[in-house]
Amino acid sequence: MNIAATLINRARSAPDRAALTWRDGTLSYGAFVDVAARIAGGLRGAHGLAAGDRVVLCMENRPEFLLGLFGCWIGGLAAVPANAKLHGREIAHIVRDSGAAAVFTSDALVEPLAEALREDGAPRPSLIVAGSGEWARLLGAAPSGGVDVAATDLAWVFYTSGTTGRPKGAMLSHRNLMFMSHAYFADIEHVSPGDVKLHAAPLSHASGLYGLPHLFAGGHQVVLPGFEPDEVLAAFERYANVTMFAAPTMVTRLLNAVGAGTRATGLRTLYYGGGPMYVSDLRRALDAFGPRLWQLYGQGESPMTISGLSKSDHEGDGGAAHLARLASCGIARTGVEVRVVGEDGRPLPVGEVGEVVTRSDCTMAGYWGNPQASANALRDGWLWTGDVGALDERGYLTLRDRSKDMIISGGTNIYPREVEE
Repeated sequence: MNIAATLINRARSAPDRAALTWRDGTLSYGAFVDVAARIAGGLRGAHGLAAGDRVVLCMENRPEFLLGLFGCWIGGLAAVPANAKLHGREIAHIVRDSGAAAVFTSDALVEPLAEALREDGAPRPSLIVAGSGEWARLLGAAPSGGVDVAATDLAWVFYTSGTTGRPKGAMLSHRNLMFMSHAYFADIEHVSPGDVKLHAAPLSHASGLYGLPHLFAGGHQVVLPGFEPDEVLAAFERYANVTMFAAPTMVTRLLNAVGAGTRATGLRTLYYGGGPMYVSDLRRALDAFGPRLWQLYGQGESPMTISGLSKSDHEGDGGAAHLARLASCGIARTGVEVRVVGEDGRPLPVGEVGEVVTRSDCTMAGYWGNPQASANALRDGWLWTGDVGALDERGYLTLRDRSKDMIISGGTNIYPREVEE
């Protein structure tokens, strides 16, 4: 049930197909799996990690992120991606809280992280800097053939802020991530070999998560170091059948860069989420990019997969019903149940505002090392999202509010206490 097996099978069937491109080169599927398998072998061998151990991945967008991610899974390890924009102390908390045995990071981030880890005086895990001599030694290891895991074994620990601002690790299994990928194919688009997944948003979050279904189907990952609208628009012209994630603020910046001209000939799907999208901006985006937009609503606790507004749902006559639909976040995803409930957990009538709850095979197992928070979030199999909304008579969900103190920046949740700390 190891999800890395799907990638290995893809590489075996088409080893020469392009898998990963960045500014300095391209790796084929065969080379991608070979490098990832060597990372797995090095972590299990020279670094002494065992099945189930956690590895933090904290780096800017670069090919080593995806290689390290699948290296963890081939080795039967759990990946703990961390946002590279976090403060060193925040990253150190994730490292300590998860009990990580190793950390993949970059030249720009290693010193702040090392300094933060020295502050608490606890033993420091292995810090492996992408592109360093230690990274080269890792790639010189004998490749691992892949470790068998159970479907419910830990694959990804997604650290997400709670109402206190103290990050908690949502435990996602191999089954959770495979269900997420299947829901992508069912709801958003079919991926053919060679279709491009463009990464301009952080790989540690929404962009990287939906890199999985594209890799499983033979898609081509193109990794940009960050989000620069002109660079993204140039990629839309250079490649065909491009899919990209964008937070609403990114969509707005793309619209400002496009201006009156159309520069999105290769774009197939622009999926967006992570915060509210103003209907006026959404209508501008539809005018500029055409029927290529897909809205998702999800959380780290149910990655990317609660409800969605399809491309066809974005189209309409501009009347009241159409505008109300654009203001919603769509209907429940395939295989997902969504309810709006009162404080007693009972479903509320259509149109009445309450807390959004969901359940599916995408729902996390709980929070790492935090049984109280797990019990609060998971009740009778349902995930209580903390979001407030209402369902209409057709099943479309509209969010009304989120935790009152929370700030959303580029699709990332930030709480005032985090800033204060």
